[in-house]
Amino acid sequence: MKKAIYILLFIILIFSGCATNPVTGKTSIAIIPNSMLFPMSFTQYDTFLRENSVVRGTAEAQMLTRVGMRLADAAQKLLAAEGQPNYLSDYRWEFTLIRDNSINAWAMPGGKIVFYTGILPVTRNETGIAVVMGHEIAHQILNHGQQRMSADLLQQIGAIGVAVATSNQSPETQALIMTAYGVGSELGGTLPFSRQHEYEADRYGLLLMAIAGYNPDEAIVFWERMSSMGGGSVPEFLSTHPSDANRIRNLRNFAPEAKQRAVTFGVTFN
Repeated sequence: MKKAIYILLFIILIFSGCATNPVTGKTSIAIIPNSMLFPMSFTQYDTFLRENSVVRGTAEAQMLTRVGMRLADAAQKLLAAEGQPNYLSDYRWEFTLIRDNSINAWAMPGGKIVFYTGILPVTRNETGIAVVMGHEIAHQILNHGQQRMSADLLQQIGAIGVAVATSNQSPETQALIMTAYGVGSELGGTLPFSRQHEYEADRYGLLLMAIAGYNPDEAIVFWERMSSMGGGSVPEFLSTHPSDANRIRNLRNFAPEAKQRAVTFGVTFN
């Protein structure tokens, strides 16, 4: 009886926590609403800024904000074209440069985006920054943060379900099953889910670049630079991110599509 109730609650949770993204048209899990997620994100972001070295007023910091707002405006145009002009009304765009040698940038739900100074020699110029910024803003408007947190919650609930279902087994058997669940859900769920998000952010990041007037072909050049720097040798199926080769190949396919779509926004490329 206890198992049946748990399974019923699990099914109700999945089907009641779904939302359709107006950009992709896809329905995805959204157990944690943005109305709850954004305030938590803003608080964590403020805490991060207090604990790190924020670069303000420099030419690089100003360029970061300029590119960010230009791409955020492109996102607004895209959503308006999809009949959702108010979709981003709760977003609070902020683009911050942190003094850190890490070659990285990341986003938090609700419009908070961080670049580390270590990535600037790789981006090289404004268009290079637009490549990375477009990717991060795409994560935002596609609600990937919400989807990831919802997926993590489901994974945790699933673990509880496995524990309930195996409660009559020996401790050794329970431990073995829980280990198998952890590995299986990671390799078969979490990691592919994350890689799918990366490909989506690449695709729509190029579209945002193009709408903003940046040539999406530069994304290929940027990732070729990133690839030439080397990095980890972790196989793709064990990583949250696509391999550089697969990413570059997909970007080559996505770029013409982005240029063609940008024409509808009055932007053309030679």
